[in-house]
Amino acid sequence: MTTANANQNIRRNNKNTDETPISERVVKISRVAKVVKGGRHLRFSVVVVVGDGFGKVGLGSGKSQSVPDAVKKASTMAQQSMVSINLQNDTIPHVVKTKFCASEVLLMPASPGTGVIAGGAVRAVVEVAGIKDILTKVRRSSNPVNAAKAALKGLQMLKNRDAEIEQRRLLITSSKDSA
Repeated sequence: MTTANANQNIRRNNKNTDETPISERVVKISRVAKVVKGGRHLRFSVVVVVGDGFGKVGLGSGKSQSVPDAVKKASTMAQQSMVSINLQNDTIPHVVKTKFCASEVLLMPASPGTGVIAGGAVRAVVEVAGIKDILTKVRRSSNPVNAAKAALKGLQMLKNRDAEIEQRRLLITSSKDSA
């Protein structure tokens, strides 16, 4: 299964007891072979992104002898590593550029109605996070695993503008008082 075909696999996990269902998307499926005395020992490595569509997203990887078991392991790991991100309406509050290994990802806010302009792994991360309008660009290495991790790292770097202004205002007033 190629990465392009794997990105189309969207499943809803209704086992979660929360009010919002968790959606998961397979980013990459790899067949891994270990050569042993008796021949090749085949296993499958899977990378999955999960999110609730309201600003919580996680990424996980799993390995097993069958694809469904590997997806289940990866999904469990991704749900355990879910983090909250700051959103502004249906887009992100500001431009962010991040790097993970050799992949470099640029995330830019877009005006309403633009849609998700992203490819492959970054699209999977952005859509399960609940972002509706965004522009993205993956530079250097387009490895889907590293691109997804870079996109997640970039989303974690997002800050709420109003909270940041208030924090800086408090910092300035406290430094003036001590001087």
